[in-house]
Amino acid sequence: MLKVALTGGIATGKSYVLARLRLRGVPCLDADELAHGVMAEGTEASQAIAARFGPEVLDSTGAVDRRTLAPLVFSDAAARRDLEAIVHPAVYRAIEAGFRAFELIGGSPVAVAAVPLLYETGRDGDFARVVATMCDPEVQLARLQQRGLSEIEARQRLAAQMPAAEKAARADHVIRTDGGFEETDRRVDHLIRLLLP
Repeated sequence: MLKVALTGGIATGKSYVLARLRLRGVPCLDADELAHGVMAEGTEASQAIAARFGPEVLDSTGAVDRRTLAPLVFSDAAARRDLEAIVHPAVYRAIEAGFRAFELIGGSPVAVAAVPLLYETGRDGDFARVVATMCDPEVQLARLQQRGLSEIEARQRLAAQMPAAEKAARADHVIRTDGGFEETDRRVDHLIRLLLP
């Protein structure tokens, strides 16, 4: 099975592209969804996060409250690195387990894992191919503000990540998402043709 990573900067269309791949029958994993599980109530990671950032980052169930944690880590690079050192290893273990499950089930020659911080974590070598989503930085900023972030918050999120253009330059395949949905869909279909044997 061909293991493919889907990466890109925040608000570059990764979730949309992943959803289109799923609709076309490609088995997919989402590192962000896996991270939610890793930070659920009672996990080793949620306990380590509370020990590092204080019990106030946990909600009433004992899960990590991402809204409380976000301002702490997006304004402090050292805090963000501490969080990543707790969360990333657990997420990559979950990705490996997911790929093993896809192989056991069989039926697809390719599977995709969306990993926003693939290059930042140095794990691109875990995958046979890397696909990056990309759009202009102004489009990213507008999309983040449409999600309810202030301009300052949006710029903090963008500054905290490797630029989307750099990720695209390192990837094997690039899907631009500046155009409409139909154009992006055509690019996804083209990508599937390239990945399938």
